Amino acid sequence: MNREYIDGIKLRKMFLAAAQYLEKNKQAVNALNVFPVPDGDTGTNMSLTMMAAIKEIQATKENTVAKIVEAASKGALKGARGNSGVILSQLFRGFARALQDMDKITTKEYAKAIHEGAKTAYKAVMKPVEGTMLTVARVTGEEALKLCKRHTDFESFSKEIIRVAKETLDKTPDMLPPLKEAGVVDSGGMGILHILMGATHGLTGAVDLDVLPITEETPVEVAPVDMEMEKVDIKYGYCTEFFIKNLFPYVEEEDIDKLKSKLENLGDSIVVVGDTDLIKVHVHTNMPGKALQLGLRFGELSGIKIDNMREQHRHVIMTGQQERTEENTNIKNAKEHAVVAVAMGEGISTIFKDLAVDYIIEGGQTMNPSIEDILKAVDAANAKNVFVLPNNSNIILSAKQAKEISDKNIIVIPTKSIPQGLAAILAFNPESDVDSNTANMTEAMEYVKSGQVTYAVRNSEYNGISINKDDIIGLVDGEIVVAGNDVNNTTISLLEKMLDEDSEIVTLLYGQDVEADQAEEIAEYIEDQYPDLDIEVHFGGQPLYYYIISVE
Repeated sequence: MNREYIDGIKLRKMFLAAAQYLEKNKQAVNALNVFPVPDGDTGTNMSLTMMAAIKEIQATKENTVAKIVEAASKGALKGARGNSGVILSQLFRGFARALQDMDKITTKEYAKAIHEGAKTAYKAVMKPVEGTMLTVARVTGEEALKLCKRHTDFESFSKEIIRVAKETLDKTPDMLPPLKEAGVVDSGGMGILHILMGATHGLTGAVDLDVLPITEETPVEVAPVDMEMEKVDIKYGYCTEFFIKNLFPYVEEEDIDKLKSKLENLGDSIVVVGDTDLIKVHVHTNMPGKALQLGLRFGELSGIKIDNMREQHRHVIMTGQQERTEENTNIKNAKEHAVVAVAMGEGISTIFKDLAVDYIIEGGQTMNPSIEDILKAVDAANAKNVFVLPNNSNIILSAKQAKEISDKNIIVIPTKSIPQGLAAILAFNPESDVDSNTANMTEAMEYVKSGQVTYAVRNSEYNGISINKDDIIGLVDGEIVVAGNDVNNTTISLLEKMLDEDSEIVTLLYGQDVEADQAEEIAEYIEDQYPDLDIEVHFGGQPLYYYIISVE
């Protein structure tokens, strides 16, 4: 069958099939982690991000291409988890931007959308690295622009796209030495390949609606009507959203900040994000017309959406999410500063709470919180300034994206580990201002060495260390430095590599699979060998990692 166009109904099925295919293969993607540790989570993060996109798609009843991709982009952004999930959400964002006015598309328009998705994802990453999922997306997009000239039929075009993505993925070890040393291709790139393969299954009709919990037969959740809501005084009644595109030549990056300042005179809940190619605006106001007039000073308006929030509160909330009608009251009662931290393990969470962290997001390795999880935690903290401690390198990008789309003042302290997070919170002073706390917390985390002890999930070679499956391995600041057969001996070897003449304090957090007396044995040995050190032992309760170690 020759198919020269895709409509919204077919694109909906392609997204669903892509999510199904990725879900089926997520463990294979997880297994491609460069380090042979038991917490590879790229596949899981990408799959959960896809699920969030599908949930939003299923909630929309419109079947134009523009509405389907808009829903996918919105859902993926809210549900993005980990670096791979955030990058995937940006791929969808660019994809949607390229198709925002379309009812149906050709291979040429599809190719432009793939290419635009890759460009958007590159812009979202501070220091893009070649040999990653970004490379697979970029090369696929570039080649798609060429292929669409020869293939007007979607089926043949899609097969060629898959071929290009696979060839690019196979080259990633040559671009990134750690991949070659580990003998794997890039896991995020593999995730993209599975998405493309799934989408092709959806194109040809091979969609199993029983695979995912969210199917086309799943009804939209309807929240019960709360009669008390009618009594709420909504200060700004119109939720106004629009894009500004085809910006005038004189518009520069700094003008976007000026637009935000002008909108602050019209209402609240203001979000202005974008660049000189496209700007997305969101504002709650009583004068939506004036907001649109401001936008017209910058370029053409598109995707205009104005909702009467007072009317919404008198009817069933179809999206299942109420507008925060008591926002202004909360702001009046908000304290000056709050701290939100990501932590996994009963003991670690308790330690952070004891150190006056206001809100704990349950998560970490293998369970990265979504952007929406972070935003909810920031709201729950109810402060004018909210410091976020990601405590994992794979969560920092999600936290930064949450900052970008939130109307709260979020300060992301880029902590990459639990020890860095603990050092940062110890440097926090609720009586100091934002700038002083930011500087002090950032400086404090940089003086900490972070160690982890876990087990290998496969045979591997790393930095000249031969690692066998089930070996105990020790990492310092994300690098494998020791491997052995015994947890205690490997932990001691790791500590000896971490300690130097400047070391003063060692904190040992033992996990859920370690007994307290085992941890004390290690502490006693280190105390005997290094009598000038101050050693603390605490129950962390973390899974997968026998020990998390902090050296200051």
